[in-house]
Amino acid sequence: MSATATYAFMGKTILITGGAGEIGRATAHRFAANGAAVVLLDINETKLAEVAQGLKDYGNPVYTFCCDVTQSEAVAQAFARVIEQVGHLDYVFNNAGYQGAFATTDEYPEEDFQKVIDINVVGVFHILKAAARHLRATGGGAIVNMASHAGVDGPPNMLAYAASKFAVIGMTQTAAKDLAPHGIRVNALSPSLIGPGMMWTRQTELQAGVGSQYFDSSPKVVEQQMIDSVPLRRLGRLEEVASGVAFLMSDEASYITGFNLDITGGQ
Repeated sequence: MSATATYAFMGKTILITGGAGEIGRATAHRFAANGAAVVLLDINETKLAEVAQGLKDYGNPVYTFCCDVTQSEAVAQAFARVIEQVGHLDYVFNNAGYQGAFATTDEYPEEDFQKVIDINVVGVFHILKAAARHLRATGGGAIVNMASHAGVDGPPNMLAYAASKFAVIGMTQTAAKDLAPHGIRVNALSPSLIGPGMMWTRQTELQAGVGSQYFDSSPKVVEQQMIDSVPLRRLGRLEEVASGVAFLMSDEASYITGFNLDITGGQ
């Protein structure tokens, strides 16, 4: 697998939640470039339109739907509209998420903890359930849930995010067993440090502001500290995350289910 690997998605359709975000956008471009029709779901209608406009040159169908994944009825209605307008789905990238606050465990804000769980766990569950029902009814397909290396090795000062991503990996393993008899593969992807971009900048700035023993108070120093923790001494790229999603959806991964692809730069 490489960031430039080409997979055959001609005539296929992928639904991407968090489609207006950085990873959603990169993944949408990867699949559109390889022939797929793309369905984007996000709560931010303006950014959805921007991403959709950027996909037009590929010449494949692009659809956008505004949806709050934390609301089960909203997800059900969104899937109903998708099926009505688009028809068949082959792949679902369950990607919508929220990074949350940065604080030590004893200081972590309860309201933010709940928000992280609502989006990253409950929202992932809503999409997973809706996708499973559709794919089971139509003969199978593939789902990739967005986890994180934070769900493999919990980072300091990210209690809610780590908890949510451990949960996503657990849901993936159970759903893979439940859905395998119906021809549905379910896998997870766990990127580590990915950038540059808004999430990378936000992470370094907020880690610097916590005042913990693990990171400096300067975001620039924190940035280097984080990169130095990666064996390859560089950030992962958004395109490399998209490549991981493409591989897990592809025929080359047709025997893989219940797997967490941990992208950690050599760790």
